Amino acid sequence: MKKKQEKAHKKTITFQEENKNKIEQKCQAIFEKTALYGEPLTINSERLCKCGPTHINCMSPKEWLKAQIGVWKFFYETRDIRDKAVHPATFPISLAKRVIELFTHKGQLVLDPFVGSGTTLIAANDLDRNAIGFDLKKNYIELCEERLKKHCNLFNDCSQIAVQDDARNIAKYIEPEKVNLIWTSPPYANLLNRKRKNKSRRDRNNEQFGKIEQYSQDERDLGILSLDAYSVAMGDIFESLLPLMKEKAHCVINVPDMWWENRRITLHVSLIEELRARGYELRNIIIWDRTNVVNKIGIFGWPSNYITMGVTFEYLLDFWKPPKNEKK
Repeated sequence: MKKKQEKAHKKTITFQEENKNKIEQKCQAIFEKTALYGEPLTINSERLCKCGPTHINCMSPKEWLKAQIGVWKFFYETRDIRDKAVHPATFPISLAKRVIELFTHKGQLVLDPFVGSGTTLIAANDLDRNAIGFDLKKNYIELCEERLKKHCNLFNDCSQIAVQDDARNIAKYIEPEKVNLIWTSPPYANLLNRKRKNKSRRDRNNEQFGKIEQYSQDERDLGILSLDAYSVAMGDIFESLLPLMKEKAHCVINVPDMWWENRRITLHVSLIEELRARGYELRNIIIWDRTNVVNKIGIFGWPSNYITMGVTFEYLLDFWKPPKNEKK
C-alpha cells in the first residue's frame, strides 16, 4: 500500500513538473515576441468556435440577456490588483471578461492600447482569446508578463503578448482588418496629476492622502496632457487604430468624469465627440456601477454643493467600425 502511494505521489510530482515546464515554454514563446520592436507580430485572429456566421459572440441567450442590462456591477477576485502603488487605475478581471465575451468569439484578437497592469491579457487568457497589449512603461510590461506566467492557462490555443511601445506606433505591429475588439481603460488626461486632498466630512487620511497617482512624466504619456490636448491625442491614436479593425468590430473605452476646482470635467463627452469625428460610431453607453468596490465614501459638498461621487460609477463607451455601406 505504501509503495502504491509513493508511486502515485511520484507521478503527481512528475505531472506537475511537466506542466510547469510546458507553461514556462509557452509563456517564453509569447514573451520573446515582445523583443521584435516595431516589427509586425504573428498572431492568429480567426474563430475557434462553431457559432453561426452572423453571431457576434459565443454567448447563450441567458448570458446575452444579462449583458443587455445597461448598468453593470462586478466584484474583485484574488488575482486582481488593487494596490495603487502597483498601478493607480485598475479594473476587475470580471469586467474585462464581460466585454471580451460580449464582442468576440474564441480565437479572435483583442487589442488593448493602454494595457497597464495586464488585466485585459489575463481575461483573454482565461477566455481563449488572442490579445496584444501596449504600454509605455517597462515596469508595467514586466508586470503583465509576471501575471501571465503566474496565471497562464496551458489548455488553450491562444497567445497574449505585451509590448513596450507608444500606442501611436501600434499600426507597425498589426495587419489591417485583423482586430476584433479594442478594449481599454486609458490614462485620464492630467486628472490624476494632482495631490489628493481631504475635503470630506469624515476622516479619509489614508495612503492616498496628499499623493499624486500619476503614471509617469514621460512627454508621450497622455496622463500629463490638458483635457483639450488629451482629446486630440486620443483622436489621433484611435484614428490610426481604425484601419486595423474588422468591419463592425467594437471599441470599448472605460472612462470616468472628474471634478476639478469645483467643475465637472466631462471626459466621456469629449471622447465621444472626438472618436465620432475620426470615423467611429457610438453604439452604447454602459454604466459601470462601482458602489460595491468603493470603501469609505465621504460626505462631500454638504450642505450647500451637491456633487455626485465620481468614484462610484464610470462609463463604458461602446463604439464600432461602421460597415462600409453605411459610411457617408
